[in-house]
Amino acid sequence: MSSISNAPQTSTEFDQLKTKLKTTWMTGDYDTFSRYMQKDAEELYNRLQIPPGSKLLDVGCGAGQLALIAARAGADVVGCDIATNWLERARARAAEEGLAVKFEEGDAENLPYDDAQFDVVTSLVGAMFAPRPDRVAAELTRVVKPGGRIVMANWTPSGFIGQMFKTIAQHLAPAGMPSPVLWGDEATVRERFKDGISNLKLTKQFYHFNYPFSPADVVEFYRLNYGPTSRAFAALEGEEKEKLRHALVDLWSSHNKAADDQTSVDAEYLEVIATRA
Repeated sequence: MSSISNAPQTSTEFDQLKTKLKTTWMTGDYDTFSRYMQKDAEELYNRLQIPPGSKLLDVGCGAGQLALIAARAGADVVGCDIATNWLERARARAAEEGLAVKFEEGDAENLPYDDAQFDVVTSLVGAMFAPRPDRVAAELTRVVKPGGRIVMANWTPSGFIGQMFKTIAQHLAPAGMPSPVLWGDEATVRERFKDGISNLKLTKQFYHFNYPFSPADVVEFYRLNYGPTSRAFAALEGEEKEKLRHALVDLWSSHNKAADDQTSVDAEYLEVIATRA
């Protein structure tokens, strides 16, 4: 199956899609949003046992969450993203901590780095949202050194975030690109990383979303801070907007393991560790 068959085919269509994606990820407040994902991001990084001094590239770095964790652990870190406002926030966070991290504008489909430049390339639910996944796989492979690792954490189709995206899609027309959560499908990932990879390890993991407020307030938090949810609400009016809100509150409530106006939901993701041949 072709992983780009549903994507726009002309350069003008791609330019429009890229602009839309950049606007989406610059919407809201990803810095605030990502703070609730800190603990599991640290656990993911610790599992990797990356030696201090390793050259690491974090693709789709957002406001610097995983990149800053890596820098604190002694890695030589570069982070790139298409959302320039979050790069500015990432630089400020690094400066506040005295961390020497480079944060640069960069597209996962056309990374501005030399071949075989990094020991490790990571992407925490970032590169999975680029519209041409075959190019993403090729670029991640190109910039990592032989024997180096590509590490991705990607939401699965059947997991909670995959279900949230499906719920949103029921209220909005598809974006004209392959579903991002196909990066969480094992067979698809094996196909995308079939070239230049000597070993591929795929493991289902869970992200633990814990919020000190109710499911209804979680939906409002996402509307305010998480770009895709914010843009989805902005695209709807009146009754359709309320239908989406109720659907998302029902989804969070049905998966909530907490009580007393707290929210605790486990979201499955696929941990991908690919070793460059």
